[in-house]
Amino acid sequence: MVHDNPGQSAVASALIDELTETDPGYLSVVTVVEIYWVLRRVYKVGCRAMRRIAGRPLGSAELRAGQDVIVRAALVANRGGLDFADAVIAELGKAAGCLDTVTLDEKAARHGAMKLPSHG
Repeated sequence: MVHDNPGQSAVASALIDELTETDPGYLSVVTVVEIYWVLRRVYKVGCRAMRRIAGRPLGSAELRAGQDVIVRAALVANRGGLDFADAVIAELGKAAGCLDTVTLDEKAARHGAMKLPSHG
C-alpha cells in the first residue's frame, strides 16, 4: 500500500494482480485492523482516508474481507470517533451474543460501544 519496500511491493502487487472475481484474495478482520493500525500510527494517514482504505475490500470483486459486516459496522462507529480496533472488538462481541463488552479504556467506554466494569 505504501510501497516503502520495493521488493515486497513488487511481490504484493504481482499477487494482487493475479486476483479475480472468481478467485479472490482474502483479508481476515485481524489483517484489516492491523493495516488500519500501521497506516494510522506509522504512516500518519488521516481517519477519513483510513476509512476509505479499510472499506476498499468491501467493494472489491477481487478481494474479500472476512467478517465484512463487522468491518462495516466498525467503520461506522469509527466515524463517530471510536477507535477502529475498539469498534471491531465491540462488534465482534455483539456478533457473539454478548450483552456488553467491558473495557478498562475510559476513552473507548465514552463512546457507548463498551462499558467500564462495575465495581461492587
